[in-house]
Amino acid sequence: MATPAIDDATVRPAEHRPAPATRRTRRSRDRVASTVLHLLLGAGLLLMVGPFLWMLVSSIKPEGEVRRVPPTWWPEAATLENYRELFGRMDFPQYFTNSAVVATLVTVGNVLICAATGYALAKLPFRGRRGLFAAVIGTIMVPPVVWFIPVFVLVSNLGLVNTYAGLVLPNIAQAINVFLMRQFMLSVPDELLESARIDGAGEWRIFWRIVLPLSRPAMATVGILTFLGSWNNFLWPLAVATTEDKYTLPVALALYSVGQNEARYGLLLAGSVVVVLPILLVFLVLQRHFVRGIATTGLK
Repeated sequence: MATPAIDDATVRPAEHRPAPATRRTRRSRDRVASTVLHLLLGAGLLLMVGPFLWMLVSSIKPEGEVRRVPPTWWPEAATLENYRELFGRMDFPQYFTNSAVVATLVTVGNVLICAATGYALAKLPFRGRRGLFAAVIGTIMVPPVVWFIPVFVLVSNLGLVNTYAGLVLPNIAQAINVFLMRQFMLSVPDELLESARIDGAGEWRIFWRIVLPLSRPAMATVGILTFLGSWNNFLWPLAVATTEDKYTLPVALALYSVGQNEARYGLLLAGSVVVVLPILLVFLVLQRHFVRGIATTGLK
């Protein structure tokens, strides 16, 4: 006959049982710790979001109120004059189109080229693979200011100054994106690829039909980071674009927000709001894949 289970609590000596006061103290400590954690997270959120809220609020202030010391937290006389001047003074559709074309081409190029390179470094055995990957890692440690002048001289010698090609090609494949794609593709099971090869699939078909669909989180991560960097890029378009019809938004905004002797901060803040909106839209659309890509990149 089966012996009935005996609860440990029924045979535990009374002096070893947690007292109700002890349990209440433990719950109280947990509530205090949770409250402190939420306060710290709220303070961190405020530090992160605060500058963007200040930018948005200050963009509807008159220029004199923007420069006031001490500053006003809320506009005393809200106005859309900065936005009207922004769209009326600048050839905004042209600059927006230039930024959109350059950022889109750079992003698509990085996603596809870096995905193919990462697949080769992660899954294709060939001589010199480790050395090539070490070279990719080494280029990540080179500051952009080091290669800026040599790349500009190369672009100039090729006759690509003041062209979309000159704005796009130097940034179309970045080493950090190759690293991210390679680390993610290490998690793709080798058995899945081998079974596809046994069924007669070639490497291009395996890459296009199997690896890329599985790599959507990493591709979203690379896409968001690349689009963000390209959209906000200022120094390279400033050097390559020599006429207004090739200006991107950051370049045009920086040049047109300067008056005779000083910067127009209200106009600059209104332009910054317009520049940030597409980035927020892209992130909101791809945030689920972005978080998943960051969380899983590097896991094997």
